[in-house]
Amino acid sequence: MSLDLTKVVAQVGGMIARLKAGSEERQKRLKYALDVLRNQASNLDYLTRKIACSKTTWLVAGLVDGLDQRYKAPPISTEFTIIATDGSHIDVDRHRSTRCYLINIGTVTLHYGASPSATLDSFPCLYTGDEDLVIVPAGVKGREQPIEGTLLGIKRSVDECHQLAKLAAELPQDNLTLALLDGSLILWGLEAYPEFVTEALLDKGFLGYLDDMRRLNNGKRLALASYISFPRSTDVVNALRVALCPHDPADCDHYCPPNKARECDTVAGVQDRELFSNLLGQGERSAIFISQSSIVQKRYGVHQVHFFYLKVDDEIARVEIPKWVARDESLLNLTHTLVLDQCQRGQGYPVALSEAHEQAVVTGTDRENFWQLVESSLADENLPSLSSAKSRSKRTRWV
Repeated sequence: MSLDLTKVVAQVGGMIARLKAGSEERQKRLKYALDVLRNQASNLDYLTRKIACSKTTWLVAGLVDGLDQRYKAPPISTEFTIIATDGSHIDVDRHRSTRCYLINIGTVTLHYGASPSATLDSFPCLYTGDEDLVIVPAGVKGREQPIEGTLLGIKRSVDECHQLAKLAAELPQDNLTLALLDGSLILWGLEAYPEFVTEALLDKGFLGYLDDMRRLNNGKRLALASYISFPRSTDVVNALRVALCPHDPADCDHYCPPNKARECDTVAGVQDRELFSNLLGQGERSAIFISQSSIVQKRYGVHQVHFFYLKVDDEIARVEIPKWVARDESLLNLTHTLVLDQCQRGQGYPVALSEAHEQAVVTGTDRENFWQLVESSLADENLPSLSSAKSRSKRTRWV
């Protein structure tokens, strides 16, 4: 039976009424946040010091070159290459006959210039062995961490980066290239897992592949970035909250117990993209900021995540770059120019990432066909093909 929308109409109406009622208050908060940002831009050294000394319960952007700076995109080169990867997966299904998962990575190489070319491909990989299904700490038994659910999503991000590093290594020398990933460079979910999981996927995986690409700059000009469409981050707004705090340094746990009114709440609820939608012109980027995520500060080193906001048509995107790109003016300019160019070619979203997604996507039909292939192959070899009653029930038409 499909969803009965007639039973939801009244609830949707209530939601719209609440949004409409809060719109005026939201605009007041945004206007105030913009005023605070412009005022603090002239006192940057003080705010930078205060942020460094403060203890907050929310993530605050580190400042590099200002707050309200605006940068136009430099001229684009006539010859350049874009490489991109994206992924999709089929998760472990405990109701099926065997434990396994599949990751499908879509890859795109687009060369622009006198001899334009495009190479699109996909690389499905089936993981079935014990060494693939769990992460085991060295020398310790009984603490295996299954790779499924959220952790499989993180594993897929690592595989996307690995495939991107392979594409980058195959490029010719003296080639201007932008390597693109979809989503964040920060593997957020790892903070919930044991240390040995972080070591396996981040230290020996994701960051290792970033290192491979960084070293390519000895003979190539390779910039690396990730693109976040319609971001919900508040790192920069939270820097304004620190500025508004009457205590120096700010200390949320000490000065602001639960349910106590706070001066910084006057900008609460405002998102970074709302700020920069009002500050930036078409194609312009913001100042550079630093992510102060604990996992980034502890483990990323030379790949410490920096970011800027970019205005593309009616959208503000967040573009994340490692430190070695942010601190190299030529690579930073290359990133700004080529990300903008990709968005203009792709109706507001980088065309290389869009094409990589199309190569990677796994549909519901694909998933069902995959499991049918697995189960029929087991049957062909006279191996038991067992599934749960719940799984059989979902696949059976009832009269």
